Amino acid sequence: MAFGVKLKVVGDYACFTRPEMKSERVSYDVMTPSAARGILEAIYWKPEIAWIIDRIHVLSPIRFTTIRRNELGGKIPYGTIKSAMNGGAPPSVFIEDDRQQRASLVLRDVVYGIEAHFDVIGGEDNAAKHKEMFERRAKKGQCFHQPYLGCREFPAAFELLEGDFPASTLPTEDRDKDLGFMLHDIDFEDDMTPRFFRAHLHDGIIEVPPFREATS
Repeated sequence: MAFGVKLKVVGDYACFTRPEMKSERVSYDVMTPSAARGILEAIYWKPEIAWIIDRIHVLSPIRFTTIRRNELGGKIPYGTIKSAMNGGAPPSVFIEDDRQQRASLVLRDVVYGIEAHFDVIGGEDNAAKHKEMFERRAKKGQCFHQPYLGCREFPAAFELLEGDFPASTLPTEDRDKDLGFMLHDIDFEDDMTPRFFRAHLHDGIIEVPPFREATS
């Protein structure tokens, strides 16, 4: 049995990075299902439940802006870290030598509505209990870690909704739109293979297909 929830998500900035862009970050036009799942899991996660995104509502105009950020061009090798943890020499880190300034095309002033449900893995026991715990935590603003909109530096505020979503301010010309192929989620059972789907806005809403219908 599936138990559905509705969540309103708001943020000043968001960046749902397109994987085909290598050097600079460029955001999708709207939130991806994997990003929506991440927000729900930040509020309530248990290994015996699986969150499934049904619909994403775009409740604000799609606006882009460009920002510049300092990023590191590499990372310390895992073997070096493991050696240091076992008593070896500490790694030499020279951040200034590896710092790069990159431009990012991000979204601003975003408002989304997430419709989702969860399935209990291995049975239906305690399904109502999980729903009650999620709703209680969401109402109080509790979370395991700060939810974010694609990147950790873009925090998301959330609100549990029991009724309808607020009226969308998305312009009429953007309510029905082909968004092209979008990342659905990562298939962790198939060697972390990314899965994509053809995203369409219909009256400002993306209907998310079942994960197994997405293509690699």
